[in-house]
Amino acid sequence: MTAQFDQHAFEQAAEELCRYGRILYANNWSPATSSNYSVRLSADACALTSSGKHKGELTPADILAVNMHGEPLTQGKPSAETLLHTQLYQRDAQIGAVLHTHSPTVVLLSQIWAQDSLSITGWELQKAFAGETTHEGTVTFPIFANDQDIARLASEVEQSMKNNGQGHAYLIRGHGVYTWGKDLAECFRHLEAIEHLLGYQLELLKLRQS
Repeated sequence: MTAQFDQHAFEQAAEELCRYGRILYANNWSPATSSNYSVRLSADACALTSSGKHKGELTPADILAVNMHGEPLTQGKPSAETLLHTQLYQRDAQIGAVLHTHSPTVVLLSQIWAQDSLSITGWELQKAFAGETTHEGTVTFPIFANDQDIARLASEVEQSMKNNGQGHAYLIRGHGVYTWGKDLAECFRHLEAIEHLLGYQLELLKLRQS
């Protein structure tokens, strides 16, 4: 059965993904053709940035629809990392958008961090994450190896979430971050918080070593 989605919703999602692409590029979180973004269209389809497109210059023609197997429903070439988006949509019906970016802060910190997760506590900005109400809690970001077998990586992410909870984001070592939310606005808020919180962590490491 072919995945169903509303054409008008797809067109709106394409415009929004282009708009956020320009913002993320301007923030230096999505340099050149790196990164990929998506928006849920229905239970079995999402709008996704096409592979190899410059994120500061996206147009609606650079957005395609895919089903939850990562197969294209409209013209365009899906990102190689599409299954990391669909894994999230399939596990949680409340997820409406996913952003994957490659900022210097995330790439560098995930590369040098020795543990397989990074926990943040005591920062007021933690309350930017949906459901987090106090700075006294702990927000943990798992860190996965940069596996080019995306189906295997998606399976590893799913198993980690089953064992440890879904959380708000995860890092791929030396590569980037995936975060999600009910819509692009919430997802972007999460990403902005991640960038600052991990920036604090990176600066603390520098200060402690100086």
